[in-house]
Amino acid sequence: MKHLVIGGVRSGKSAFAQQLVAEYHKPVCYVATSQVLDDEMAQRVARHKDNRPSDWQLIEEPIELARVLNELSGTNKAVIVECLSLWLSNLLCLENQDTFTEQHASLMKAVEGFKGDLIMVSSEVGMGIMPMNALARRFGDEAGLLNQALVKLTDRVTFVAAGLPMPLK
Repeated sequence: MKHLVIGGVRSGKSAFAQQLVAEYHKPVCYVATSQVLDDEMAQRVARHKDNRPSDWQLIEEPIELARVLNELSGTNKAVIVECLSLWLSNLLCLENQDTFTEQHASLMKAVEGFKGDLIMVSSEVGMGIMPMNALARRFGDEAGLLNQALVKLTDRVTFVAAGLPMPLK
């Protein structure tokens, strides 16, 4: 089962995804894509760690997400990826845009071929105002396109707003 969970900042998407993955009654592998580059992000990561069971395996991978998913495919683990929009930010900040293209394509192949239970968390960023700078506009465009592509590869899609999950697919 492949499941995409989308929502805005502080929408409850992480809590919902963690609840879902726990219902599989399998060992869980949590794949974190964030990079701790400042104190505020360190605090966010610490809060996320505090909200997860301590027996979940943790893999931190900010760029090569497809490689990790390929390694976890076919295992008896329920896999949760958080967060695809952070992964996208990491790619957009790379100087080498060929890496962006390669990693994006590799992720699509890895998700399509993934064998097992996979829950992916991503932000919905297209419901706000038009950003002021080119990088922010590109991020919004790429995030929207990424979510649309993933919807085609998943069995289920849930939108979370104000802590309320709303099934879309």
